Amino acid sequence: MFDVVIIGSGPAGISAAIYLKRAKKNIIIISNGKSSLEKAEKIENYYGIESISGKELYEVGIKQAERLSIPIQMDEVTNISFENNFIVTTPNREYETTNVIIATGTNRITPSIKGIKEFEGKGVSYCAICDAFFYKNKNVAVIGNGNYALHEAKQLKPVANSVTILTNGKEMIQNRDASDFEIEQTPIREFRGTNSIEEVEFENNNTKKIDGVFVAIGTASSTDLAKKIGAIVKNNNIAVDENMQTNVKGLYACGDCTGGLLQVNKAVYEGAKAAMNIIINKKGE
Repeated sequence: MFDVVIIGSGPAGISAAIYLKRAKKNIIIISNGKSSLEKAEKIENYYGIESISGKELYEVGIKQAERLSIPIQMDEVTNISFENNFIVTTPNREYETTNVIIATGTNRITPSIKGIKEFEGKGVSYCAICDAFFYKNKNVAVIGNGNYALHEAKQLKPVANSVTILTNGKEMIQNRDASDFEIEQTPIREFRGTNSIEEVEFENNNTKKIDGVFVAIGTASSTDLAKKIGAIVKNNNIAVDENMQTNVKGLYACGDCTGGLLQVNKAVYEGAKAAMNIIINKKGE
């Protein structure tokens, strides 16, 4: 079992990991290998560095963690749950841990399909665990073609009457068993309904009756993961206290996912702050 599982390998995650490692905590970073930092062409407002690209700074952080023998597991987190301790789930294994730090930035992907925005809260959801109860014995769909979409479909299967995965023209991810679900690869034209979603229309003019649709494109965002375990999310940001702890004891968030100033120096500070609170209090006391 780990003392801390850190989700994300950007400035916030690496900063937290460095402090925790120096305190001799048993930690692991789980990363999908992507960071919004890599999109920054130049960073010229960070202390001690005259000019550096975001990609270079990201790689420097990874190398620093590796020099300290901090394990970085390349994988995709699809769920966080709690059973005496936190269970962080990926397609390949589960990680049991006393504390979790979410440091994955902001990543929610909403497809530009007619009806998605209009029916948010009226049939469109972003969290299967949160909203599955409302679709008991109903017909639902999941938009996506990756591990996260498959995970959401599996969460819905015991509750819903039927679950269809809509890949919106893309191939379903390989090497994963999706045989329990109907897979529809035809591109989507729009979602229609009166007071809530009632059907999806495809580009080939075919339609399918549905009572709800769950958006699970790409990987689970920071807020997706937070909601799954009951953490408060406000304005698409994870709510934290002065120690970067959420309302769930032992669950922390830092970096862009907490909102505010979206800068490297803020992310580094928040990662350090979360780590120090864990070091001092063991489990967010």
